[in-house]
Amino acid sequence: MAVLLASSQCMMAQADSLGKENKLSIGIHFLTHGETCAGGLPRSEDNKDGVDNKSEERSHFLLGRFRLNVDYERPGIQAHATIQNKAVWGTSGSNALTLYEGWVKLTARNGLFAQLGRVALSYDDERIIGPNDFSMMALSHDVVRVGYEGHGHKAHAILAYNQNAQNVYSTTYYKDGSQPYKTMQTLWYHYDVPRFPLGASLLFMNVGLQAGEPDKLDNQPRTEYQQMWGGYMNFHPKRLTLEASYYRQTGQTVNATMYSKKTDAWMGSVLATVNPSDKYGVKVGYDYLSGDNYVPVIYGGLGMVYHDVERGFNPLFGSKFKFYGMMDFFYESAYSNGFTPGLQNACIGVFGKPTDKLTCSADYHYLAVATTLADLNRTLGHSIDLQASYQFTKDISLAAGYTFMVGTETMDRLKQGNSSKYARWGWFSLVVSPSLFTTKW
Repeated sequence: MAVLLASSQCMMAQADSLGKENKLSIGIHFLTHGETCAGGLPRSEDNKDGVDNKSEERSHFLLGRFRLNVDYERPGIQAHATIQNKAVWGTSGSNALTLYEGWVKLTARNGLFAQLGRVALSYDDERIIGPNDFSMMALSHDVVRVGYEGHGHKAHAILAYNQNAQNVYSTTYYKDGSQPYKTMQTLWYHYDVPRFPLGASLLFMNVGLQAGEPDKLDNQPRTEYQQMWGGYMNFHPKRLTLEASYYRQTGQTVNATMYSKKTDAWMGSVLATVNPSDKYGVKVGYDYLSGDNYVPVIYGGLGMVYHDVERGFNPLFGSKFKFYGMMDFFYESAYSNGFTPGLQNACIGVFGKPTDKLTCSADYHYLAVATTLADLNRTLGHSIDLQASYQFTKDISLAAGYTFMVGTETMDRLKQGNSSKYARWGWFSLVVSPSLFTTKW
């Protein structure tokens, strides 16, 4: 850190002698998002035979998200802040303004940097670490990030430590905070091969999860550690892109009752994208995320059995809507009783750009559990995602999508919803993001 500070001071002194400028810019990002959906919701307690079922009632709502972005930059230092408010239209406004991002970054001429504050992290294809921006609130982390970038190499170290409040005597039991973890340490390395269209990354993450309950003698508060390690590859010659990833999850996991168990899970994915022209393309992919064969005994319910080791893979902080279908029945919303049967996702899609401002896509997903179920077929259902976006100007765009899914009896049993009928979900997002003010001195 001292080396970075000294290097930054040298850069600023040199910038002053060359007459380089400070830069301040302010902008807004306003997003209006609407949704309508029907089918596939939990059954009514009063009527589970499917007749007049409440899962067929439609729901409609509008969301507004406002962000105020402030950026400052001069040689050797950057600062950024994003103030965010998100609320459903018609609410009383209880969702107060929050700090989505707020960080400073020191950089040196030799490629070293240090960044401190609240940061929206994004790595590789965002499968494990991403902002998950489609969820409206999105993800950001309070971290210290240091690293090096240069000559095709990128190496980052990320450290996080979360508390509920200031405590001068001891640590606190971390619960209901802005993150699901107490501590996090991550190492990430990426290399782009010179003069060859290949990039590869390695990731190691150690996450400290709070287990136990403060008021129970037989389940005292403690921090359990879970490890994630693996890699990502991207090979991209002119008209073809091949992506592959593999991650393993070990250590401890913490369940809904705040008890911990060993975990041993993994996932693998492959994706091929072909662009015969700039106007259209085709993609084919497959994801496998491991899972448990039966519901753990502590949850009760379907196929209950005791597990010494949990096999259900958790994508942690990834942008989940990108990979498993826009409706994402599987990782944004849980299975009944906390069951984690894993997921197989075979996808084929087409996309195109009919005009310079219009882009369209259509994706088909075959969805199945990854584990063997005693009396059920593995197939969960079939889903089709349709999307289109239009860029009116550089700071005004409109996107819309429609998803429908045909679920099976397996989906019906595992999700405890009338999913064998058509589940339909439509949405739109209008984004207005002008730059309000920029000055240099």
